[in-house]
Amino acid sequence: MFPFVDDSFSRFPSQSNIYGLCQAGEQELLAATLKGKVVSFTYQELQQKIRPVAKEVQFTYIPVDAEIVSIDAFNKSFPKRGLVVGITFIKDSGDKATPFLNIYCDYEPGSEFNLESIAQSCLNLELQFTPFHLYHTEVQRDDGGTETVFLLSGHDQRIHLYKENASLHQFEEQPVEKLFPELQELPSNVLWMDMICIPGGRRLSAFGCQNGCVGLAVVKQLGPEVLQNWRVQFDSPISTVLLFPLICQTQPDLPNKENGFGVEGYNLLVTSTIEMAVVYRNVHDRGLSHSLFLAESDQWDAVLCALVIDLDFDGQKEVLLGTYGQELLCYKFLHVAGEEGHFELLWRRSFKSPLLSTIYLDLTGDGLRELAVLTLRGLYILQHSLTSTADLVLERLARRVAALAVESKPQSTEVPHTHEKDTAQEDIILHTSSN
Repeated sequence: MFPFVDDSFSRFPSQSNIYGLCQAGEQELLAATLKGKVVSFTYQELQQKIRPVAKEVQFTYIPVDAEIVSIDAFNKSFPKRGLVVGITFIKDSGDKATPFLNIYCDYEPGSEFNLESIAQSCLNLELQFTPFHLYHTEVQRDDGGTETVFLLSGHDQRIHLYKENASLHQFEEQPVEKLFPELQELPSNVLWMDMICIPGGRRLSAFGCQNGCVGLAVVKQLGPEVLQNWRVQFDSPISTVLLFPLICQTQPDLPNKENGFGVEGYNLLVTSTIEMAVVYRNVHDRGLSHSLFLAESDQWDAVLCALVIDLDFDGQKEVLLGTYGQELLCYKFLHVAGEEGHFELLWRRSFKSPLLSTIYLDLTGDGLRELAVLTLRGLYILQHSLTSTADLVLERLARRVAALAVESKPQSTEVPHTHEKDTAQEDIILHTSSN
């Protein structure tokens, strides 16, 4: 059953692309259109009601005839303060097209998170390559702290690193091998990349290429040092790679409708323009040797975007795929005792135009996240059903009260209980897993 209800739709002045949507801060989205426009989307209190508001943000040094390629944003790593926005675009000068990367960041106290002020504080970098995916990730510093940097892939078969120079109050390009040795000697143009930190001071890095190659590496962050490296070849361009931990139900027959959950390791979702989507299981240990295909994921044209989130608040994440064929597909991993398990298509939802990007965030600030879906025509905001969510909260509160009542009885009665498992589930009331 589709767990969302439509809340709003905002039509844009021109179409966007797969790199055109990003989260800016806790409760705001930025969507870039191909004709040089950037639209901010928030919810605001108007006439004593929370209403969606979409408005254009005037970022400086983006010509009216520019074609925006990609946009990304992040909050600086603690203890630094400020929102950083990166926008790549191509300026058509008539005789030639010139690519640029603009990085926006305001260093004035009190303005570090003011988007209108940030949009006027620009570092303009001319590029020698056509830009593709603009991505941010945290890296560990030698002093034990962390720092967030931009990575930008291009048609020059390279990934470029942009890091803040604190003394100059600006970002500058640095050799990518200095922090990301796994991103050297690439086999083709990288269309998508993803990274996550894992225990032991390590990170997993993945990239997908135009020629169908997928790369995966385990890297020791301090050094840094590549510990392991894998490659696999597909027959079509890679549209998305997404790393995620999978927590799944391991004891489905527990009493009182309780679930047992176990961490099943780190996984890599790969989508391509022709073939079925595939999840590689336990990649930190097994590399790219153990794959599970997502049946029917190739039936609605190319998969252009993906998300892994807990939609039904059961502690287990679902896989969402957005297709050029205008379908949103939801898969869930089903674990069977004694078997390896499989991904099953739970539901699909049709839209009126191709899906380009999805983000799951709390736009309204009520503790319940919304699903933002960027299509060729504009931005949809989908909300969880408040009725079913309230029913779920009441059910879990009742279970918790019952568990506490059992605990309060004298121990001599020896009534069995499973408080630890129940507590693990109550912790996810009204909270969704981060993606």
